[in-house]
Amino acid sequence: MGEVLAVLSGKGGTGKTSVCAGLACALSEDGRRVLCVDCDVGLRNLDISLGLSDSGALSFLDVAGGNYPPSAAARHPRYPNLHFLTAPMNCPVERIDMDAFRAMLRAARREYDVILLDAPAGVDAGFRLVSGAADRFLLVTGFGPASVRDAARVGELLELRGKMDVRLIVNRVDREMLSTLRTTIDDVMDNAGLPLAGVVPEDPCVTLAASFGRPLLQYSPHCPAAKACRRIARRIQGFHESITFR
Repeated sequence: MGEVLAVLSGKGGTGKTSVCAGLACALSEDGRRVLCVDCDVGLRNLDISLGLSDSGALSFLDVAGGNYPPSAAARHPRYPNLHFLTAPMNCPVERIDMDAFRAMLRAARREYDVILLDAPAGVDAGFRLVSGAADRFLLVTGFGPASVRDAARVGELLELRGKMDVRLIVNRVDREMLSTLRTTIDDVMDNAGLPLAGVVPEDPCVTLAASFGRPLLQYSPHCPAAKACRRIARRIQGFHESITFR
């Protein structure tokens, strides 16, 4: 049976969706069968980071409604093990049937090793939908004080919901800026109150890949952000990987 990992953030602008896409591609490279689900209802962008904006993918409501099996999800042309369901555009998240959503994920567990849920930023109805269904959580934050404070709040809310397997990903890290601010990744961890899954450096290739409609790991396989996504993917599979952002 597969497991469900939610990728969350306390606020917008952390690069959560690009991290989710990078992890999906990295897990697929490792031979894992991956289903990536955009849960950001009304503001979907995961298809861009995956290089699938022209795919005509089904929405997860098409599957949750019983019209299609999870295996009908769009197959990535460059990563055969990677499938994708987009978010619906015209259905308020409050109207999504939680039981049907969970039933869809139960069915997906039988077909995929990993189901990645790209959650909307914040702690509203989309957060509740995703947090109620996932096994593990990857909380993406920047290193600025507002972003870290929001990440800490999301961690607290997950704990209140009985969700204990939460790991932090510090994204878009600039070493010079860290030095200027006289802060460290350890400080970010301490302030967020969460253990670290990994660090992703600031990297222009992330924006360039999305602009050219290609997944980061295919557009620039050896760029710093791509390497970081591969390290984090290995770490969440239980392999030992050092944490670095060089």
